[in-house]
Amino acid sequence: MTLKTILKSRSLRAGLAGFGLTAAVMLGAQQLSAQSIAGFNSNQPVDYAANRIELQDRENRVVLSGDVAIKQGDLRLNAGRTIVNYTDAGALKIQRITATGGVQVARGNETARGNVGVYDFNRRIITLVGDVRLRRGSDTLNGGRLVIDLNTGVSSVDGRSAGSSSSAGGETSSNGRVSGSFSVPE
Repeated sequence: MTLKTILKSRSLRAGLAGFGLTAAVMLGAQQLSAQSIAGFNSNQPVDYAANRIELQDRENRVVLSGDVAIKQGDLRLNAGRTIVNYTDAGALKIQRITATGGVQVARGNETARGNVGVYDFNRRIITLVGDVRLRRGSDTLNGGRLVIDLNTGVSSVDGRSAGSSSSAGGETSSNGRVSGSFSVPE
């Protein structure tokens, strides 16, 4: 069932605030592919599951908590808690998903993890902040902030959780640097 379908159902809106759903485990070992991200269709329906869902109609948002699993096509987002902001001007449109608590985004052969994640549907950008770890096969990249541009397919990692993005690779050190490990063909 898509988020759009749930929100359009007026009879379900009244009972959603206290209604708990069993979370679906959607991730497993799947990961993100940088080249396929560029062609990702962010207009696909958004499916979700969580232990608890609270509809906050006056604020135009839905709070999902407890083992949250969100899927859009083959893009997956898992977190402890998310807030889904939407507009309701005749047709429902998701604006943003803000995720906290062990955030993981996966597609293809890449997985990205961070403390906080924001999926901005208008700008088609996914940002992960705090203890960011990007894995593609056996290659790893660690830093403070990851920005994935779904328009261009370009991902950039910064050593610090705030500031501008820059393309670099790897593990965060105390001075905000980015480092990593890349496999070499035999």
